[in-house]
Amino acid sequence: MARQFFVGGNFKLNPATLSAKDSLIDSLNKADLDPSAEVVIAPPALYLLPVLSSVRKDIKVAAQNCYFKESGAFTGEISPKQLVDAGIPYVILGHSERRTLFHETSALVATKTRAAIDAGLKVILCIGETLEQREAGKTAEVCEEQLKAVVDVTKDADWSKIVIAYEPVWAIGTGKVATSAQAQQAHADVRAYLAKVVSPAVANSVQILYGGSVTAANCKELATQQDVDGFLVGGASLKPEFADIINARKA
Repeated sequence: MARQFFVGGNFKLNPATLSAKDSLIDSLNKADLDPSAEVVIAPPALYLLPVLSSVRKDIKVAAQNCYFKESGAFTGEISPKQLVDAGIPYVILGHSERRTLFHETSALVATKTRAAIDAGLKVILCIGETLEQREAGKTAEVCEEQLKAVVDVTKDADWSKIVIAYEPVWAIGTGKVATSAQAQQAHADVRAYLAKVVSPAVANSVQILYGGSVTAANCKELATQQDVDGFLVGGASLKPEFADIINARKA
């Protein structure tokens, strides 16, 4: 089956000011974008609602993280229920920065994923290996371990609410990019794993994005790979070239 091309923009802790945020959204609103691509942007939590109200309607908005409780004494957190109530359809979970800097385990990411789906959110689920793990030949093993935690708490039907983002940690913000062959192999391995532990139908339908220093210069070749269904873009999502990445498959 044909999987819809999907491009996410993870703004991370950017931009630093409201005026810069306004300028960024204004440029996106004016851009000529491939209408067949699904586009989702993830601004910092402070900007979620103003971005939702100002961005063009064919661009969806995602939170960069959420907690697994509906409400309560959890200072600094946002709940899945609050995001849904505010009209935010997506959340990014398991990003390598959350795993490494904030010590989130695969089990915690799985718990968050379950809570997000139960609340009505769609999840961009990030997985990926470090350079040390890749050099040790453990890429598939690491990705499977991170996915297994989610597989263990989901049903087949839940996977229609999940988009997987394969992000090799060694290629995030470093300027290093997995070759198109490396990306394709990792994505194919993920799909094969899901076919084995979930179902072939789910494996065939789930979108698997590549994330890791994606730019206008490298996106077109990556986009031609059979199992690369789009991108989760970091730094380049703050630049005019984000439109070129969204248009990577545009004729």
